Amino acid sequence: MRRELTATEATLWEALRDKRLNGLKFRRQHPVGRFVIDFYCADVGVAVEVDGDVHLSPVQRVADADRQRTLEDHGIQFLRFTNDAVQHRLNAVLSQISDACSARPAPPLRERAERGSGGEE
Repeated sequence: MRRELTATEATLWEALRDKRLNGLKFRRQHPVGRFVIDFYCADVGVAVEVDGDVHLSPVQRVADADRQRTLEDHGIQFLRFTNDAVQHRLNAVLSQISDACSARPAPPLRERAERGSGGEE
């Protein structure tokens, strides 16, 4: 199920891994049901996706919107960033991620334990 990170995903992962962003623990390529999220912070239920050019096609946009809606129905907040944003405005991307995580209350411990299964740490 896992795949190699793109260069842009690797850039963002370097900034998120090992609790480098405000002590928040992110997982990469975290499975949630039939989906795999690029980066996920289970403690606050925030998903981060990095979208390359393939996500610009009309068919892919519909699939992405359906996937996002399904995950949001499960209480996951979804953040999407383009490759360009990560490559050229990384600090702004990190600020948006930090703000989104700060604005979300931590789920109860039981729910965190259920969300925390799987994925790389």
